Amino acid sequence: MEKQSVYIETTVVSYLTARPSRDIVVAAHQQVTLEWWENSLPHLDPFVSPIVLEEASRGDEAAAKLRLKKMEDFPVLEITNEVRDLADLYFEKIPIPEKARGDAYHLAVATYHGMDFLVSWNFTHILNARVRVVVRTSTLSAESALR
Repeated sequence: MEKQSVYIETTVVSYLTARPSRDIVVAAHQQVTLEWWENSLPHLDPFVSPIVLEEASRGDEAAAKLRLKKMEDFPVLEITNEVRDLADLYFEKIPIPEKARGDAYHLAVATYHGMDFLVSWNFTHILNARVRVVVRTSTLSAESALR
């Protein structure tokens, strides 16, 4: 049986590799992420994008190296012109500030490349009901235009 594909957004690997937090909510996210990484990820085909790698390389050098090490064997999905166009469409339709424009690219890369899942801890710009509606309707419109 073929494994399902999963796009891993930067927040997931950040929670995985961060020092344990004293904040109970963040600590819970870290624990859930670790359990998912160890128990579920082996049953999936993980993918990242150049956006994930660029974001993961920011900040403290030692922390960045650890984040990148966790993803070193994952295939990197290409940012094509179609991905750029889709990201621009999402950016236009979803209230994402300019400084978080990369979030539109995460959505576009995962959608364009047909990922079965996108995992993220970003509930502001990636995992919320409005975003789901925009992605669903924009994808259906794009597919119709291609026919």
